[in-house]
Amino acid sequence: MPSPSTKDPTRLPIAVLGTGTMGAPIARNLLAAGFEVSVWNRTAERAAPLAADGARLASSPAEAAEGVDVVLTMLTDGDAVEDAMTGREGALAPLQPGSAWIQMATIGDEWTERLVTLATEHGLAFVDAPVSGSDGPARDGELVVLASGPDETRARLQPIFDAIGRKTLWLGPAGNGTRLKLVLNDWLASLTEGVAETIALTEALGLDPHLFIEAIDDGPLGSPYAVAKARAALAGEFVPGFALRLAFKDVGLALDAARERDLELPITEAIARRWQQAIADGHADEDVSAVIAVASQRAAA
Repeated sequence: MPSPSTKDPTRLPIAVLGTGTMGAPIARNLLAAGFEVSVWNRTAERAAPLAADGARLASSPAEAAEGVDVVLTMLTDGDAVEDAMTGREGALAPLQPGSAWIQMATIGDEWTERLVTLATEHGLAFVDAPVSGSDGPARDGELVVLASGPDETRARLQPIFDAIGRKTLWLGPAGNGTRLKLVLNDWLASLTEGVAETIALTEALGLDPHLFIEAIDDGPLGSPYAVAKARAALAGEFVPGFALRLAFKDVGLALDAARERDLELPITEAIARRWQQAIADGHADEDVSAVIAVASQRAAA
């Protein structure tokens, strides 16, 4: 088999491990761009529809990684990523030295460092590349890729990132992508909870909350994300683009990173407590915008 460096960099065979809300549209966009893609998911039914788009279905991570030059992991957390790579029938075994591992899951600082070490021990080029954007941008190929890793991987991996995103930020050594993702998700949490409490206040003052949205829409106080989440919550639309349980997990990762650096994040701490209660109240698998409706319900109680 030719070495990864001698193949056409626009058509490197790639295995996508994890075909959930984000992984499935990423795989589809790679297929549409002409890549040979094999896919694996712990729940096989979630990967099966990709066969119609031309993906090779695999029954294990090892089978998915057979004969590929790049493996891309988009799984729930660090434990799931490590298990897919090193567990029974894990993807590491068939990968050739010099292959690239693109790690896109949001797993935090500590796990990223562990996986960098694991990749180095197996002679793999590890690229830490979480993405900014939810299921809509993933479907549309409009993600922002937060790539960090060896400089020599850029040329051969950039066509992959171009197929799934509108912009790639190369951020230096592996780990910086994860760190910027933690920052962005902390900002997302602050925006979402800020909208939730502001709408609750609007209603408590006897005003139609749509007036608040109209006031900030297209203005300096608004953001497209905040406005979209507010409209969805007021319409009672909570189909998960970004499930609350996953957003809560990411808030925890941001807090862990802050504590490691002796930094206090009192707003994020408060958000974590409120979102933990919202999850306990049954909103774990709803979109993160559910916290907006929850805040209004609490205010009315």
